[in-house]
Amino acid sequence: MTALFSPLPVGPAQLSNRIVIAPMCTYSADDGCATDWHLMHYGQLAQSGAGLLIVEATAVEAIGRISPKDLGLWSDANEAAMRPVIEHVRRFSGIKLGVQLGHAGRKASSLQPWLGGGPLPADQAWPTLGPSALSAAPEVPTPAAATLADIVRVKKAFVDAALRAQRLGYDLIELHAAHGYLLHQFLSPLSNQRTDQYGGSLENRLRLTLEVFSAVRAAVGDTLPVGVRLSATDWIDGGWDVEQSAVLAKELQALGCAFLHVSSGGLSPAQQIPVGPGYQLPLAHALRAQLQMPVIGVGLITEPLQAQAALDAGDADAIAIARAALFNPRWPWHAAQVLGAQVPASAQYLRCQPHGARGLFAPLAA
Repeated sequence: MTALFSPLPVGPAQLSNRIVIAPMCTYSADDGCATDWHLMHYGQLAQSGAGLLIVEATAVEAIGRISPKDLGLWSDANEAAMRPVIEHVRRFSGIKLGVQLGHAGRKASSLQPWLGGGPLPADQAWPTLGPSALSAAPEVPTPAAATLADIVRVKKAFVDAALRAQRLGYDLIELHAAHGYLLHQFLSPLSNQRTDQYGGSLENRLRLTLEVFSAVRAAVGDTLPVGVRLSATDWIDGGWDVEQSAVLAKELQALGCAFLHVSSGGLSPAQQIPVGPGYQLPLAHALRAQLQMPVIGVGLITEPLQAQAALDAGDADAIAIARAALFNPRWPWHAAQVLGAQVPASAQYLRCQPHGARGLFAPLAA
């Protein structure tokens, strides 16, 4: 059995293989509520044969949306709208399903990418929140520095959204502490210049992420795995880096974190990212060497042999694909064919098995 298609336990959840479809925003919700787009989109990705599908960044409060069209779980209406999507996926696939809960902080109130991705026009924008009154970029409005009351509210919003996710029947929760969003903003000394218990020292900058994790973990109990997506470096001298990430990861592991999903960047336009195939895998490798919990690697991993080699090299315990899955929603099928492995597929699709690839599919119930 190839490593990419071997099972992986993630807390009490058992993944059938080590291919993860990473969360990717589609900016197609109505006031945080899922639409027919999400029913189609996630229904399609659920048929991919991957071991885990993580639903896109889902805001824990309305002002925490990246754009006006982000998914949310801050209201009963959001929960009700997502329920048929979850039920659809459950009925027609055997994939494990996770959700990424996040808060955009100072990067909120933006246009969708295909509209330019910059700040919303003033008549559509809402006030944003950050650890300090520092803008994400020169053209982005300055956020309000979070008060202690704001921090209490945000922590409660994460817990409330996690409880909604649990009621919806998600198999795991991923907390978004990457890509320059609120938790990452508190972690990085470039965006966090507070002088209270949430700023300054590394211990203080870790505090909000650890408190959010602990509160969510306590709320959902032992049966629902909770992990974290982390930007392991800002790619800027003097910013957040791998050494600080390792301290956070060990603290999270001690609190019962089920997995670490290792990405990078997103905090500042000054970042200098050495983009290339698998460019973030060395970050995952460095952290995995210090941890016992599963580590997910991601970042321009586009070929099956590349993904398999990363697992063989000990870079990660699972491989996440993102844009590659949008381009080819059957990527795991093709990976299984290349690697001589077997992949789950619905009975309705069995007749498309290529000639000479007998045994490629492990049939799911019709």
